[in-house]
Amino acid sequence: MSWKSDKITIVGGGSAGWMTAATLIKFFPHKQITVIESATVPTVGVGESTLGQIRGWMHALDIEPEQFMKATDASFKLSIKFIDFYKSGAGGFHYPFGRPFLPKQTQIFGLSDWSLKKALHPETQVQDYCRTFFPAMSLVDRNRFSRNTDGQLDNFDCDKNVAFHFDATKFGAWLRDKYCLPKGVQHIIADVKDVQLGDQGIHHLTFGDGQKVAADLYIDCTGWKSLLLGSALKEPFISYQDILPNNRAWATQVPYVDKKSELEPFTSCTAISNGWVWNIPLWSRIGTGYVYSDKYISKAAALEEFKTYLRKRMVIADAQRVEHLDFKDIAMRIGIHQRTWVKNVLAIGLSAGFIEPLESNGLFTVHEFLLKAVRSLGRESFTQWDIDTYNLAANTIFNNFAEFVALHYALSIRDDSEYWQDISRKSFRSQTIEKLLATTHGFADLSNRKMFLDRHEEHMGIHCIATGMNYYVADPSLLAHLRYQHPHIDYEDVINSLDKKWKKQQLKWRRAADKAPTLYQYLNRNIYKNS
Repeated sequence: MSWKSDKITIVGGGSAGWMTAATLIKFFPHKQITVIESATVPTVGVGESTLGQIRGWMHALDIEPEQFMKATDASFKLSIKFIDFYKSGAGGFHYPFGRPFLPKQTQIFGLSDWSLKKALHPETQVQDYCRTFFPAMSLVDRNRFSRNTDGQLDNFDCDKNVAFHFDATKFGAWLRDKYCLPKGVQHIIADVKDVQLGDQGIHHLTFGDGQKVAADLYIDCTGWKSLLLGSALKEPFISYQDILPNNRAWATQVPYVDKKSELEPFTSCTAISNGWVWNIPLWSRIGTGYVYSDKYISKAAALEEFKTYLRKRMVIADAQRVEHLDFKDIAMRIGIHQRTWVKNVLAIGLSAGFIEPLESNGLFTVHEFLLKAVRSLGRESFTQWDIDTYNLAANTIFNNFAEFVALHYALSIRDDSEYWQDISRKSFRSQTIEKLLATTHGFADLSNRKMFLDRHEEHMGIHCIATGMNYYVADPSLLAHLRYQHPHIDYEDVINSLDKKWKKQQLKWRRAADKAPTLYQYLNRNIYKNS
C-alpha cells in the first residue's frame, strides 16, 4: 500500500502547526498545504527557550534572525545554567552551545585533561570546566554578545552556536503571516467536530458547520489532546514518567526592574524542593515557571512555593507585585506515542510526545521530526517503509533526548524532600547508563585516545552535565592507576603546564568579551533600534 501526499492538511496552529506548514511549503511548494486552526482553542505557549539545532532548521528554510526577532520579543541564548541540581546550595554550572575548543597543543587526553586537573586540585570549581573549553562563556559571564567577526573567541560561531529566547505564540503568528500565507499555504478557521476513519487512516474531517474536508496526509498539531493520532486512531501512548517525574507547571511573565542587568544570554534552571524553576529573559519581560510533580505537592501548594521563590530569588521582592502576576496552570503529558506516524496521520509537537521543559526541548522535537518527515515525503508517494523508517528515527531522537534529560535527575544527590529522595531511588533505563559510561569511563582506555574523543563528540552535552554534577571522568583512584601504569610521566607537572595555557587562553577570551557590547546594547542597537 502507498499513499499520495499531494494534499496535506495540518490540524492545529500554534508554533508546531505553523512550523510544520513552513517546512512543507518550503520543500514542497507544488503540494497543497492547508492549516485548520480553531478560533477557540488556546495555544500552550508561555515563552520559549530553544536549542542551537533550531538554527539548522531556520537555515534550511532561509529564515534569518533579523527577520523575526523584533516581532517575537526575541533575544539571543548562548547557554543553559543549572542551579542547585547537584544538591541544595551547590550553586550553578553551565552547558554552553557549540563544540569545545581543543587545540592540539593544549591537550593530552582531550576533555579528560580537566578531570585530571580536578583530581590533582580538588578545590577546582566545576564552573572552571566550561570556562576552559568554551570561549562563549566569557560572554555569558559578562552578559555580553558578539558576532566574533575578529575570531578572537576561537571556535565560537555566531551562526551555529547561538539559539533564541522568544515568544512561541508570536513566532507561530510570524510564520503564518510572513512566511506561510505569502507562499501559498491555505488557512481555515474552523473546529473539527468529527474524524471519519477509512482503510488508509483518516477518510475525512467534518467541521462544526457540517462541511467535510479530505486530504492525502493529515498532520496532527492539536497539542496534548492529540485529536487525530491519539483520539481517532487510538495509537498507544508510552509514558516516560518512570524516569521523568514532573507532570505539571505553573507559568507566569515577570516585568523587568532593570533590564540592562537582568537580560541574560542564557536560560536558568533552578532546582527547588519539588521540581525546578525556569527563567527565560525575552526582550520585554522574563518568562518563568515552576515544573513539578503533583504526586508530591498539590497545585495550590506548588503555586505558593513558586511565589515564595519569586519573592526570594527574583528581583520582585515586593509581595504585592507577585500577587498581581497572572499565573497559568499547565498539565503536561510526559512520553510519546508508540508510533507518531500511522497510515496517513503524522503527529508533530505535543500531539506526538513531550519530554518536559528541562533542556529547552519543546520545539526541538518539532523541527527535528519535521526534517525527518521531509525525507520520507520526498517521493511521489510514501509507503509503509517510509513510515517505519521515520518512526524509528523519531523514536530514537526522542528516547535519546529523554534519557539525557533524565541524567539531570539521576546524578543529583539532593535529599531535602520526598520528591528528591524518590528520584535517588529510581532505577534508570540501561541506555541512560550506557551513554554516561561510554562518555566518562571511556577515559580508562588510554590506548585509544581518538575513540574517547569521538565518544565525547557523540554525546556532547553529557560531559558538561556530568562535570557540573560532580561526576568526573577521572578521580584520585584513576590518577593513582595512571601513575602506576606510566611512572615516567609527572602528571602534576604536565597538567600544571596545560593549566597555564588554559588560563592564557581564557584571558584572551575575557579581553575579547570585554570589548563586546552587553546583550542589551547589542539588541537595542541592531534588532530593536532603540524602540
